[in-house]
Amino acid sequence: MEGAGVAEPVRARRLSDEEGQRLVQIMRRGKGSSIRVRRAMMIQASAAGTPVPAIARLVAADEDTVRDAIHDFNARGLAALDHKWAGGRPRLISGDDEAFIVVTARTRPRKLGCPFTHWSIRKLAAYLADNPDRRMEVGRERVRQILHEHRISFQRTRTWKESKDPDKDAKLDRIGQVTAAFPERCFAFDRFGPLSIRPCHGSTWAEEGKPDRLPATCHRTHGIRYFHGCYSLGDDQLWGVVRERKGGDHSLAALKSIRAARPDGPIYVILDNLSANKTPAIRAWVRKNKVELCFTPTQASWADPIEARFGPLRTFVTASSNHPNRTVQTRERHAYLRWRNANARHPDVLAAQRRERARIRSERRQRWGRPRPQAA
Repeated sequence: MEGAGVAEPVRARRLSDEEGQRLVQIMRRGKGSSIRVRRAMMIQASAAGTPVPAIARLVAADEDTVRDAIHDFNARGLAALDHKWAGGRPRLISGDDEAFIVVTARTRPRKLGCPFTHWSIRKLAAYLADNPDRRMEVGRERVRQILHEHRISFQRTRTWKESKDPDKDAKLDRIGQVTAAFPERCFAFDRFGPLSIRPCHGSTWAEEGKPDRLPATCHRTHGIRYFHGCYSLGDDQLWGVVRERKGGDHSLAALKSIRAARPDGPIYVILDNLSANKTPAIRAWVRKNKVELCFTPTQASWADPIEARFGPLRTFVTASSNHPNRTVQTRERHAYLRWRNANARHPDVLAAQRRERARIRSERRQRWGRPRPQAA
C-alpha cells in the first residue's frame, strides 16, 4: 500500500556488560539446558547485528521462533532464557515472600546483624523464623527449592570486570548502525587460540562402557598457534589462517583478505582493541582503501559477531582430536571451513548446528543434553 512504512527488522536491544558476559559464559561453558543455550545464541547473535534469517539457519529453528525469543528478551531480559512452567497445587508462599527470601539470601549476614560472612540453609531458615520485621516459618528444604527456582546457588566468590571504555556507547552505536544498514559490507575479525598439539577430550559414538580413549601427554614441544579468523556477515562465510603469533603484520594481512573478498566500495570491519589491530601501518592502509575499523569496547567481546562462529571450530575440529603435528591440524581445520561454507544450508548441517555451539563438558562436568537435577 502506498504511503505505508517499511517495518524495521527484529533485533535484540543493546546488551549491558553483565548481560553480554553472561550470554558468552552460557555459550562457552554450557550452563543450562540445550534450549537455554540456543536462546542465548539467538540473543547474542541478534545483538551483534546478525539478521533473523541467518540466526535461524545457525540454530536450525524457524524464523518466528527466533523473533519470539528476541521479543521476549527485549521485554524480560535474561529471564527470557528460561521457560516458565505452570500447574501444580496452589502456592502457600506468595511471590512477595519468595522475593523477600531471595533478597535476604543475597544480603551479607553482617548487614543484618548476624556475626558470620555467609548464610547456610539452616541459618537462613532460622533468621526468617526469628525476623521481627517479617516472620516466616519456612522449612529448610523449601528455602532450598525457592533459591533453586530463582537461580540462587552457593558459589565461590569471583572477581569481575566491567567495560570502562569512555567511548563504549559510541562504539556500540556504530557497530549497531553498520550491521543494520550495511550487512553485506560488514565483516568481523578475531583470533581463536592458543592452539597446541595435544589430545583434546570430546564426545564420540562408542560402545557402552568402552569410550574412545586418547593418549595422555606430558611433553608439548610444538609451541602454540593462533587461528586468525575473518567472517562475512552478508553471506555467512568464515575463513582464516593459522599464525605463530599475534602481530600487526598478520592483522594487516587479514584485513587485506577481507578487502579482497569485497573489492568494491567501502567496507566495515568489527574487531577488538588489541594493539596489533591499531598499528600505524594498519591505520594508513585503511585510510587508503576505504575500510572503517569498528572497535568493540574493552571487556565487551560479545559485540563481535565472529565470537559466535568459533564454537563450531572447537566442537568439530578440536574436540575429540589427537593431531600428530601442525600440518594435520591446519589441514583438518581448513577442510572443515570449506565444508562449512559450501554446505551452510544442507539439512545435515542444520542438524549439526544445533550441537556445534555446545560445549560437551562444562566446568561442572555436566552434559548439556542431560537434564539438571530438580528440587525435591
